[in-house]
Amino acid sequence: MDALSFRLLNECQRGFPLVERPYAELGARLGAGEGDVLAALHGLQEGGALGRVGAIVAPRVLGASTLAAIAVPPTRLVEVANIVSGYPQVNHNYEREHAFNLWFVAQAPDAAELAQLLAEIELRSRLAVLSLPLETEYWIDLGFALDGNSQAPRVPRVRLVPAETRGLDARERRILAALEPGLSFTPRPYAALAEAAGCSEAEAIECLARWLDEGLLRRLGLIVRHNELGYRANAMVVWDVPDDRVDALADAVAREARVTLCYRRRRALPSWPFNLYCMVHAKDRAEARAAIEQLSARCLLDAYPHAVLFSTQRFKQRGARYAPRAAKVQLG
Repeated sequence: MDALSFRLLNECQRGFPLVERPYAELGARLGAGEGDVLAALHGLQEGGALGRVGAIVAPRVLGASTLAAIAVPPTRLVEVANIVSGYPQVNHNYEREHAFNLWFVAQAPDAAELAQLLAEIELRSRLAVLSLPLETEYWIDLGFALDGNSQAPRVPRVRLVPAETRGLDARERRILAALEPGLSFTPRPYAALAEAAGCSEAEAIECLARWLDEGLLRRLGLIVRHNELGYRANAMVVWDVPDDRVDALADAVAREARVTLCYRRRRALPSWPFNLYCMVHAKDRAEARAAIEQLSARCLLDAYPHAVLFSTQRFKQRGARYAPRAAKVQLG
């Protein structure tokens, strides 16, 4: 990987410029031309390291979503994984090392449609599905410091799941639908976004800036693919902690530099007693286990029941889809 590509991946995962020619601004920051930046991004995407240039939407703000798990007999794992991955409402689907070995993220416009989706998966797979919806978010970023330097000191925020989802007007739905695949690698990507959404370039930029300010978008920038960058030891760590201690313990976990996600999810008793989750990504398992042991000790979690679930297969991974597909063409 050349120096420009590395710096793009390392330094541009957030804070993407909201100006007419953002790639030219990135080039000015990095000492490169606009064409060089665009060529580097093309190469990174073709090589698999870059998923897209786009946004991370705050979870459960625009609809219902859940982390779900199934205990699948090993001989049926691929069969059931293919059933699950076939649903467009599923954006992540992994095998993890546990009796509950198939884990996926599903979303729908509302709770009723989400429940219907999970019920259909149960019917088709002939297996029970655990639904573990998000209750509190402490740190959701999934950014990677590729140079090994820790990011600025973190300030975790306790964000409760909103009681009601946020509505979008027709123009906002069109902008979100056009944004979901990622910004185009053209000199004026917001103009292309606006054309697809049936609005002006200025309106598209203003909308994205407002969403970032409101927290609807967690960040706008390069969305990297961690496996392709060498972060192949992906561990979900879960603890069963007293409900009145979750916020304090999670605050400590979320401040750990090696933690990419930290949140509280609803228990599914008696099968699944865990309520505090974090994700750790590392180059290998030894590195991941060392990081988990260190954070568990520092955060005073050693006394609580826990489990470490390493990913072993990635069946599906793509950005979440929140806007109806028809929104791209209904410009009324």
